[in-house]
Amino acid sequence: MRSTGVRARQSSRELPTVTESPLESEYRPAGPVDIGRAVAAQRHGRNDPTFFATTPLGEGGVVWRTSRTPLGVATLALRQSVGGAVRAAAWGPGAAWALDQVPALCGKLDDPDGFDASRHPSVAEWHRRHPDLRIGRTDLVFDALVSAIMEQKVTSMQAFSAWRSIVTWYGERAPGPTPRPMFAPPDIDGWRHVPSWAWHRAGLEPPQSRTIVDTARRGASIVRAASAATDGEARDRVFIGLRGVGIWTSAETRIRAFGDPDAVSVGDYHLAHQVGFALTGHRTDDDGMLELLEPFAGHRQRVIRLIYAGSALEPRRGPRLHPEDHRDR
Repeated sequence: MRSTGVRARQSSRELPTVTESPLESEYRPAGPVDIGRAVAAQRHGRNDPTFFATTPLGEGGVVWRTSRTPLGVATLALRQSVGGAVRAAAWGPGAAWALDQVPALCGKLDDPDGFDASRHPSVAEWHRRHPDLRIGRTDLVFDALVSAIMEQKVTSMQAFSAWRSIVTWYGERAPGPTPRPMFAPPDIDGWRHVPSWAWHRAGLEPPQSRTIVDTARRGASIVRAASAATDGEARDRVFIGLRGVGIWTSAETRIRAFGDPDAVSVGDYHLAHQVGFALTGHRTDDDGMLELLEPFAGHRQRVIRLIYAGSALEPRRGPRLHPEDHRDR
């Protein structure tokens, strides 16, 4: 078997000893919540080393998520009962923080008040069918920013593969009885010290890897500034002020880290087409998408979530793109 040339840090590869009992809690939402949809936006592809789910949720399914919290690495397991209550168990030094974050992760802080779905008959129908749709948040700014940077101007397949490789090679093995080997992302300093050859082996393009490394040099101040900002415009100013970060990356970071109900990922390869097709039956461009979403200002991301949850998406017009792999050249 050919060597990949990858030499991960030994400390990150050691198997955790499962001796500690988990911390446990229960979250009882005030209203109906689909935690599968609320949490799944944090997943980076089918083989994400930080995320695993058994289905169907609500009937014994479990969401497993690993993260690097401000208190250290944590593994979180979520199970939703048929009645809606969410049982949570967490392992690792960041377990208490992860449990405290469960309500926000499941969408408790997402407030749909003021959302007038009646402005479009299809939106009203999707909202009627999915009253439990909530937008979750992690409050883990840097991980959200890095994952969004990886997804700039490449296919999802490329971005997810790069995330999986770097997190597995340079992250930390997840504590607890995970159903498969799982890893938490590197800390900010760890992202800064990923060597150039590893980015190349992972298949990430140089513009993205340079942006991640440059951003990590200012990581702590970026996290503080974005966390202190009080609205999407202020957070855009924090993120777009970084070299290599544009409006799409800022919007994706706002959605993942802060559950922003109004963020729109302008510049996405597919999003405008899907919004146009769902609301008019025809494709549109970014300007057309923003015009269609304008009546829902303040809740535009909510409408986008409802489109993906309830509408017939535009059929593919051609085969999936298979980008050329230059890693062995």
